[in-house]
Amino acid sequence: MKLKKTYSFALWSSIYLTLSSVAAAALLYFFFFEDKEIIALVSFVILVFSLSFFITQYRAERFIYKRIKRIYDEVSILNADDFNRSSATTDIESLSKSVQDYVEGKRVEIQNLTERDSFRRDFLGNVSHELKTPLFTVQGYILTLIEGAVNDKMIRDKYLDRANKGVERLVSIVKDLDMIAKLENEGVKMNIEVFNILDVIQNVFDLFEMRAKKRNISLQFDKTHEFPIFVKGDIERIEQVLINLIVNSIKYGKTNGTTTIGIESYSENKFIIKVIDNGEGIKQEHLSRLFERFYRVDQSRSREQGGSGLGLSIVKHIIEAHNETILLKSTFGKGSEFSFTLEKAK
Repeated sequence: MKLKKTYSFALWSSIYLTLSSVAAAALLYFFFFEDKEIIALVSFVILVFSLSFFITQYRAERFIYKRIKRIYDEVSILNADDFNRSSATTDIESLSKSVQDYVEGKRVEIQNLTERDSFRRDFLGNVSHELKTPLFTVQGYILTLIEGAVNDKMIRDKYLDRANKGVERLVSIVKDLDMIAKLENEGVKMNIEVFNILDVIQNVFDLFEMRAKKRNISLQFDKTHEFPIFVKGDIERIEQVLINLIVNSIKYGKTNGTTTIGIESYSENKFIIKVIDNGEGIKQEHLSRLFERFYRVDQSRSREQGGSGLGLSIVKHIIEAHNETILLKSTFGKGSEFSFTLEKAK
């Protein structure tokens, strides 16, 4: 049976004390008490050993208890009421594990707080920049009109049109921020229903047909579907997901390219919907951050193309609110594939 560590300490301490005491007693016996019976020596050995053992054990427990008790009092995760003197010699390992878990938890907490603080600074900086650009644009056009350009009908109409586009961009950013805030705070409840995903995709194709034609991009299914494909989800939110993904594919797809939608069985209970383009693709180092708010692979081109910079972040939030999965594969120079899962309707 494995001895407690302090018992082992007390045992060996007692043996050493006993041996030294016996040696001293033997000398006394042989030189001064030879006429005494041998039993006196044996009794003396047993007595010294017992006293040494219990005194050493008591001292060790008292020594350890006082120090562990102080640790329990000082470390917030440990409850001193749960600790008693009798457990002092067996509680060292559990104490060590508790302290290690506490330290690891604090390390992770500090790391998370550092990341959140960094994210907060980036987010505030991005929001400021995204709002500042259209605001200054609108302000510039209005000031020009106030200073006299309003009297020139051609300039007035052109500047008012540009100012209106700036306002539209501001409205778009505010709406997208509001949607993300609601999704993150669970303020928007999903209206789950059964619907035909093919109809939703075709509606989005029809909605952006003209925009795609301007860049000569073809919107198409990967194959002909003879029968409806019914899924479960919030039809309006899933339509928003498809709109964001298809608009992205048109923006960053190559001229004379294609945007293809594929629907496949992902598992027994899931379909996977794929949005595939043969555009410029995304470099590997950008993939892990692509769904972050305001993250842009190419700052200048992204702003030239317009949008709030929140589209993919909204996609991620909507899909996760459905308890589904969003996936991304991309090869730089060849194209990208965004896909997400949806529950099959039974």
